[in-house]
Amino acid sequence: MKIFNYLIPALLFFSCTSKNKNDSNGTGSTTSVTQVITRTDTLYVVRNIDITPANAYSDLFLDSSAVDQYISSNNLTEEEQKSVKSFYNYRNLQFAWFTTQGFTEQAKGFWNLQDKLGSEANKSLRSRMDTLLNMDTLSLSRFDSSIFKTELALTQAYLQFYKSNRDKTQFLNLSPEMAIPVKKQKTSVLADTIVLQRTDSSSGSATQYNLLKQKLQQYNALLKNHGWTIINFSARQIKKGTSSPAISIIKKRLQLTGDMITGDTTAVFNDSLVAVIKSYQLRNGMKPSGNITDTLIRSLNVPVEKRIQQIIINLSRAQWMPATTESNYISVNIPDYLLTVYENNAKAFDIPVAVGKEGTNTTMFTGELNQVVFSPYWNIPASIVQRDILPKMKGNPNYLKSRNMEQVGKNDSLPVIRQLPGKGNSLGKVKFLFPNRYDIYFHDTNAKDVFNKDKRAVSHGCIRLAEAEKLATYLLRNNNWTLEKVQGAMNAGKEQYVKVNPVMPVVITYYTAWVDETGQLHFRDDIYNNDDKLRQMMFETE
Repeated sequence: MKIFNYLIPALLFFSCTSKNKNDSNGTGSTTSVTQVITRTDTLYVVRNIDITPANAYSDLFLDSSAVDQYISSNNLTEEEQKSVKSFYNYRNLQFAWFTTQGFTEQAKGFWNLQDKLGSEANKSLRSRMDTLLNMDTLSLSRFDSSIFKTELALTQAYLQFYKSNRDKTQFLNLSPEMAIPVKKQKTSVLADTIVLQRTDSSSGSATQYNLLKQKLQQYNALLKNHGWTIINFSARQIKKGTSSPAISIIKKRLQLTGDMITGDTTAVFNDSLVAVIKSYQLRNGMKPSGNITDTLIRSLNVPVEKRIQQIIINLSRAQWMPATTESNYISVNIPDYLLTVYENNAKAFDIPVAVGKEGTNTTMFTGELNQVVFSPYWNIPASIVQRDILPKMKGNPNYLKSRNMEQVGKNDSLPVIRQLPGKGNSLGKVKFLFPNRYDIYFHDTNAKDVFNKDKRAVSHGCIRLAEAEKLATYLLRNNNWTLEKVQGAMNAGKEQYVKVNPVMPVVITYYTAWVDETGQLHFRDDIYNNDDKLRQMMFETE
């Protein structure tokens, strides 16, 4: 998603003050001078001191000597040296890939693109990223020199990736600096800039980025027209068939966002309003009851400015998806709790899913599903053994046997434990592998009751399927696997690996705002508070 091609044009004009050469983060002494920040021959030759710790996207800054030392230690070519310095001049030495709270979303987005499209990164950086990306929490200090080195190594890898793979991304029209946000901006200013920015022809009009951008234009027009008024009344007062001034207010509100096409503004709760409410509820993740509820009123009352921020945040996520996707693939959108199978770019079917609970979040990434495992063992992650199983083993010597588990070794002092196939196995009767550094996969579950809930962030990070048998039968349909054969393998009680041919691309996303295949804009709850974190980084408080 090319969200930040609108931040600053190729020629940047600022009224700035030149800083002391040794000032690393905009806090040193200054001499009042009017400067022009100019990109010459794809390079920013003057530091952008319009960025300060108060308005910067990241709260971490490099010292200029750290950049010089990295360049010297890693024998960068003259072109690479200029590119790295340009990258950080544009940011006023602000980090691009980390904050004190860990990775930025752009870091994870870039690394996923690197995995999918890029050349092999150097082994040291890949090992470092594998370690950091698998940490449950990552809090950083501005004094951690190892993070300085990782930040700069990521930038070097990114600039190399950009040079080789720019045409395969959704930031084709951007310089490498502009694809990553640099500072907080007013919502209205950022929205205006995105709307005016020309669409990337490389990725076509139907990409999620371009579809969201069209909706942003609609909501931006509403913002300029002062949005909508707050609905102040209790939903319990309004039933179908009744008349109330509140009904007229709701109808006018639904017309603003295009949910209600007709010009009906009567005060009657009629059948047409029921149908419109059901549609609105579906696209906002509610049960489509057609009733006016407190949940519906709260959703209608979300300010247009906040909806615009939500769209922009998700534009930023979409920017880091490849410009083109395969025609056959599986998509899981975490906040929607739904897996969708696409065939020839058209939806084939959906399967409800349960995802990781907060603290063991399911991660955004892409992969390739290449194996189905029937009657699987569950090789229990060390974190679960340490946190959940060891205390129970100490209190009950027969705990493992009672749960159909066995110890198969030791990793240092921690036992290596697995659960045998069969009844009670936490993975159910089948799992689906798409190798990734996060050890995330799809699997069946015996706890089907979870799918009766609207909110299904309950797992340790893997993705539970409501209809695993359906997915297995679909994936193996061209491999001489009938439904009966799939059912037999699922109930055999003996682990069996089956290759999927051809492999099936998998895309795991975190869209709290997206446009579906019918052109409808959907909103969902920010279940991991990712939007809230980005909102604080991207937008000025107005």
